[in-house]
Amino acid sequence: MQDSIIQCIEDIEKQILEVDATGQGAGDVVDALGLSHMRLSSAGVIAILDMLSDGIAPVNADIISAMLGICEAQKKFFFALGGLLNDSANALAKIETKSKPVFVETEADAAKAFEEPTMTAVEVAPEEAEPAESEKSEPEKTKQEAKPSAQAISSIRVGTDRLDRVIELVGKLMVTYAVIAQGGATNMSQVTSSLRELDNVISKLQQEVNAIRLVPLKQIFMPMHRLVKSLSQKIGKKLDFVVKGDELALDKTIVESLNEPLVHLLRNAVDHGLEDPEGRKQAGKKDTGVVTLAAWRKGDYAFIQVKDDGRGLDPDRILNKAIEKGLADADTEYEKKEILQFVLQSGFSTAETITDVSGRGVGMDAVVNAIKVTLDGDVEIESELGKGAAFTIAIPLDRSANEGIVEALVCKVGGDTFIVPSRDVMEIYMPRLNDVVELPDGRETVDVRGEVHSLLRLADLLDLIPEQKDIERAQAIVVRVGDYKAAILVDEVLKQQQVVITGFTVPVEEIFHIPILGYGMMGESDALVIDTEKMIQHFQERMAQGHRAPLTQSALQA
Repeated sequence: MQDSIIQCIEDIEKQILEVDATGQGAGDVVDALGLSHMRLSSAGVIAILDMLSDGIAPVNADIISAMLGICEAQKKFFFALGGLLNDSANALAKIETKSKPVFVETEADAAKAFEEPTMTAVEVAPEEAEPAESEKSEPEKTKQEAKPSAQAISSIRVGTDRLDRVIELVGKLMVTYAVIAQGGATNMSQVTSSLRELDNVISKLQQEVNAIRLVPLKQIFMPMHRLVKSLSQKIGKKLDFVVKGDELALDKTIVESLNEPLVHLLRNAVDHGLEDPEGRKQAGKKDTGVVTLAAWRKGDYAFIQVKDDGRGLDPDRILNKAIEKGLADADTEYEKKEILQFVLQSGFSTAETITDVSGRGVGMDAVVNAIKVTLDGDVEIESELGKGAAFTIAIPLDRSANEGIVEALVCKVGGDTFIVPSRDVMEIYMPRLNDVVELPDGRETVDVRGEVHSLLRLADLLDLIPEQKDIERAQAIVVRVGDYKAAILVDEVLKQQQVVITGFTVPVEEIFHIPILGYGMMGESDALVIDTEKMIQHFQERMAQGHRAPLTQSALQA
């Protein structure tokens, strides 16, 4: 029922946006919203609706926003009805078993029982004063504490053909398992052939499951129309909102993590990026600005861009502000690209006035944190003063290395087995003695075919005793995290295989600050999975502090 309601409302929203773009078809929208069937006592309102239906009355931004608001209200109403039906069915079941009636307390409670699963952008409205902490009741406090920090996609639409393929692969999996189980160890050639078939089926099944997780960006792009139109009306700016590439489908973990960063970028584009109509006329521009939200895929990366044709970013002003805050050195010459990156720093803002739209203490560092930490992506800024700015988010399409099935290297260090996700691995190198150089500050570097990398001895970092005392018998795993490369020295790289990574049942990362993602299950044994990004970060922090204490020791001290 939820999917049906969402689909119906989305179809009406598409009609409204087509009316906004073309100015035609307002009558169909009036009929779809049920306004033509309302009994109204005002002849004037009836006349306006008739003029809209006949295409006589012009459609302006206020009417479009009002229509979108009606869509949102209708969606909430249908969800409330769905909740009532759902609770009524549960009540009947309980009456049959326990002979005790169950009643729905309020319509609001019924709506919560049938809550919308999709993410929606929060409409911008004047902030209401919240009651003091002491005035809040205990149930309200409990609800606030239980509220999740980020909205998640709780359901995904899957085509029946894809489900049929999954069921077919599961059937093949069962048949292959039965062949192996019945054959035993007598016919090794048959067992080998069945194992190859099993590996093939498992790979296809994994591909289908990953494809099922894909969600179109339209799911979060559609509510952005209401957000941008509300913002523009609130602050008195005229704009055209252009959306491109909303049909691009990404993993659901990526889509649900993009909502808040995009809302923040769009708020900044409308509030700080675009000039008001008078300012645009003085700058020789059209009084109507353009804000573009675009998405595309290139290679193994997805790109989401928020672009405006407003005033742009002033590098001189940004640099002066960065020097004032101690983020930049006055004696250092910075390139334009480096200067623009300062706006992504925590607490950085060039806004002269604080509004209730943006500039309320949440800086661009919140966007960077969500993109880099959660999605392992990056944010690039392009701007030309007086012509606009573009913020481009680049996200790797492979799923996060801390969940599910991943390709990994299995290696040995000090008699223990560890796993390094292959996503970060560039190559495996066997260093020679004269390739390694110890620097005066205690760091070590290794020359890998003419390219110098920092050398991280995993045994030293984890306070283990290496089995290979001779560096020429050890192996270096060259990894890349962002733009930084390093070589991790291990005793031996055993093999490369697929590993199922699972998290700890206890919050180990909150107790010990060690670079471990979780357990990697390999079938015959388990091993700890190295978090290369966190390990390099710990290494750089300790080098900055001027000591080389092992991670386990610093973790225990923490």
